Amino acid sequence: MSNSRSGTGRGRTPSRRIGTTAAERRGSTARDTNGKTYRGGRGPGRTGRRRSVVVALAVSLALTLCGIGVFAYAANLSGGLDRFDAFNGLDDRPDKVVDGSLNVLVLGSDSRNPDSAEGSRADTIMMLHIPADGRKAYIISLPRDLWVPIPPSGNGSYGGGEDKLNSAMSHGGIPLMVSTVENYSGVRVDHVIEIDFEGLKAVVDALGGVTMDVEMDFTSIHKPYREFTAGDQTMDGTTALDYVRQRKQFPDGDFARMRHQQELLMAMMDKATSAGIIGDPSSVSAFLESTIDAMKVDEGFDLIATALQFSDLRSNDLVFMTLPNKDTGWVGDENVVLRDDELAPTMFAALRDDELAGWVKKHPDAVK
Repeated sequence: MSNSRSGTGRGRTPSRRIGTTAAERRGSTARDTNGKTYRGGRGPGRTGRRRSVVVALAVSLALTLCGIGVFAYAANLSGGLDRFDAFNGLDDRPDKVVDGSLNVLVLGSDSRNPDSAEGSRADTIMMLHIPADGRKAYIISLPRDLWVPIPPSGNGSYGGGEDKLNSAMSHGGIPLMVSTVENYSGVRVDHVIEIDFEGLKAVVDALGGVTMDVEMDFTSIHKPYREFTAGDQTMDGTTALDYVRQRKQFPDGDFARMRHQQELLMAMMDKATSAGIIGDPSSVSAFLESTIDAMKVDEGFDLIATALQFSDLRSNDLVFMTLPNKDTGWVGDENVVLRDDELAPTMFAALRDDELAGWVKKHPDAVK
């Protein structure tokens, strides 16, 4: 089902460098209040590792409660999750090839970003795959600017065509995004999780703030035009969201915005599992309730069962990859990400057939 796409190659104009970077002095990092450090990277190939925290945020509710033994509370909050019909009107879907494996499409959006005119387009798109044997978890990042064929929408409002992957959301909502990913990859999607970064403000505040390592000195382009200074800065929810929304001041633009979002989520997850939070019932309650408010799941998603499926996995069991691509290129006047037509189809085939372990062994450079 995957079709090769091409464009007229044309280099990107380098962005103007602004400010003094913290990375110049000690490397691009983000730290939580417990002192853990996260190394940043440039470009799409270096952000896949941090995208796993979107899934971690989604299942952190049950994982945290497993640790303190209050399953009844977990079940009650799970019942309050906002749900949507992710598969409404979808026909001719790929078959499920291997029973027991799990494929979850994870979408991250920032619907209230004052700097965004893209409506409901997804900012972060990835596929989480847990094989039938449960020994690993594979997180495959799909660049939002990936040039793909988009099917017609189920309600007939969009007739289909070629566009950036993230535009499927604005053309036909989550069902069309699911259809686009399935048609492009040949892999059946079992569940969908959607996270809105706007809702993360309350989560950060419930955690008592997080500490981020600001890359460089700059002024926010959004009111009230906060001044950010390079180095460690403890932020409340509003300030943290303002920071991760910035992109125009950074040399790598949108890749910087994505990197900072992932660093924020990583800092949040470590803070959420710290002894100070788990040992304080009121903090646990505030964190869990705000997390529930920040996410939506498909109608059939079982939060507790999914968390238990993760329970035996450790950090060294997680494998992070980005869809093989040729970096950026041009299709008409659109600056897009073009897939590697040789490697990408083989990755999708391995994902479909639950054989990613063998694919990774054969292509070790694909692992980030």
